[in-house]
Amino acid sequence: MNFLMGRYHRYKDWLFKTYLNDGTRLLLIKSMIVWFSAFITGCIAVAYARMFHLIEDWQEWWFGKYPKLALVVVPMLFVLAWQIVVRIAPGARGSGIPQLMASLDMANQNERHLIKYMLSIRILVVKFVSSLVMILSGAACGREGPTLQIAGSVFKFIHDKLPANWPKVSEKIMLMTGGAAGLAAAFNTPLGGIVFVVEELSKVHLAKIRNFVFTGVIIAGLTAQWLNGSYLYLGFPRIDNSGYKIFFLVILVGFVVGTGAALMTRLIGQIAAIRKRIKNVKIEFLFVAFLGLCVAVMMVYFSKEGIGSGKVQMNALLFDGDKKGSIDMVLARFFAPILSFTSGAATGIFAPSLATGASIGGLVADLFNVTDGAFNLLVLAGMTGFLSGLTRSPFTSAILVLEMTDRHSAIFHLMLAALVGYLAAYAIQRKGMYEKLKDDYIKKLKNQELH
Repeated sequence: MNFLMGRYHRYKDWLFKTYLNDGTRLLLIKSMIVWFSAFITGCIAVAYARMFHLIEDWQEWWFGKYPKLALVVVPMLFVLAWQIVVRIAPGARGSGIPQLMASLDMANQNERHLIKYMLSIRILVVKFVSSLVMILSGAACGREGPTLQIAGSVFKFIHDKLPANWPKVSEKIMLMTGGAAGLAAAFNTPLGGIVFVVEELSKVHLAKIRNFVFTGVIIAGLTAQWLNGSYLYLGFPRIDNSGYKIFFLVILVGFVVGTGAALMTRLIGQIAAIRKRIKNVKIEFLFVAFLGLCVAVMMVYFSKEGIGSGKVQMNALLFDGDKKGSIDMVLARFFAPILSFTSGAATGIFAPSLATGASIGGLVADLFNVTDGAFNLLVLAGMTGFLSGLTRSPFTSAILVLEMTDRHSAIFHLMLAALVGYLAAYAIQRKGMYEKLKDDYIKKLKNQELH
């Protein structure tokens, strides 16, 4: 950072004063920090994704060779991942998206000092390590939510390290841009990152943030593509959206997955409430180990479909020749993320929720004897509706799934599934999971400060 500052002061007159007016010069100077932050975010997101996939391969190897070992290894790794968070950075627990949302709410004069408990370099490292330990265990967790908290930490660190005389972008805009850049780099979904900011993170008019968010998303996304190559998260599934029947099935899938998302949110909240009542560290230790043991038992004796982020299961439902839905997959993909997320370790639930919705969509398609392209469409509808019901972000959910698959002809079906999933979940529980967790983080931090 000092090197960059030195180069800036040396060449600033030549760079900015010769050809640019004051307004353009100020905007360019501010944008440079966003561009640099987005580039670093893209690099870290790619490194994290590669490590994540490598660890998933290791998990698949050891579980395939010694499946019964899971009954011992999984509880131990659950406890290890949880202890890494508890002892070093408690703010790194869970997904990371609620922490980013809470940081935005607290980015004001009176509360901004509390953001360091949710976004920092320490959080970044702990998030990275704890989530990798969880995926090594076979837990149902994703990297997308953690990537957003990591991105927010990068943007905040760079913002805080700027010298006092450097023209600064506001902290709130930096955090929003970090969230958008993180999502774009994690899923290779630039539009999804922008829509996520508008729908979920932003409480200001888009005109005030569009330049920074757009360029941040572009640079983070291009950096990820430069390192990984151009790719789609879920490839190019063949779909068939012809006929009126498919619209009714999309509505049915949206209703079922929205109900399931609300139920998952409620169960996670109830388990979290139980944990709050545990004051003894040894009992909490045993509780986390028990959660790990439940996942291990599911893996060994019930179904392997609950292992990992769920990308393997989504690809199988979309591309296997003999694909079919099953109740075993639905149950495994529903309960494994709940048990993993409530462990207290760093675990994302973004991708696992997509897999849960995909499994439900596949089961509905199987029950109605839907095949081939129409089957794939219901799988995508399930993914969209479940994510919408869980996050209460229907636009983001539809755009994300659209960008992951490049199936523009299905946009109206995906929007319909997102809307129905949102309404079904809202009828059962008003607040989505991220919003509820965000409120809990804010309340906890304020209580800690008072005491």
